[in-house]
Amino acid sequence: MNEQHKKKTSKFLSYVLRHHPELIGLHLDENGWANVEEFIVKSTNGSHGFTFEELSDIVETNDKKRFVFNEDHTRIRANQGHSVGIDLNLKPQLPAEFLYHGTAQSNVNSILENGIEKRSRQHVHLSLDRETATKVGMRHGKPVILTIKTKEMSEDGIPFYLSENGVWLTDFVDVKYISKDI
Repeated sequence: MNEQHKKKTSKFLSYVLRHHPELIGLHLDENGWANVEEFIVKSTNGSHGFTFEELSDIVETNDKKRFVFNEDHTRIRANQGHSVGIDLNLKPQLPAEFLYHGTAQSNVNSILENGIEKRSRQHVHLSLDRETATKVGMRHGKPVILTIKTKEMSEDGIPFYLSENGVWLTDFVDVKYISKDI
């Protein structure tokens, strides 16, 4: 599969598994899993066709590890970032003292006034390092990295979860836990 087709297929996979399974008539179970055979057949009917081998290649080589198969490769799901209601079965975990949130310069004033909201997603996404947060922020404009006092949040009883691909998740980050990197 050439890189352009792989990128297009990966975006389609994200769109369907995270946001709009109904686009192709796909059923996600309560934990976000879809039947792989059903996904391939229904995506082929919608002209986004690909083989199991191509799907496996995307799952294995995606730099952000957005997708995962179950043990016998009969089901697939997105690791996080859903706007559809599912339960990823994540267990609370203790985060590092600080985590980072990358955003565009245009969002900073609102965040420093209102905190970081999950909006249409199930969680706020945080990164373990500044480099990853910078890449996230760059997708939306000039990046700004916000340092989140996650140890303090955790001590205040706010739960954190770690997705299978290493993204830290929480429900909301209050302004008092945010500082802007210079």
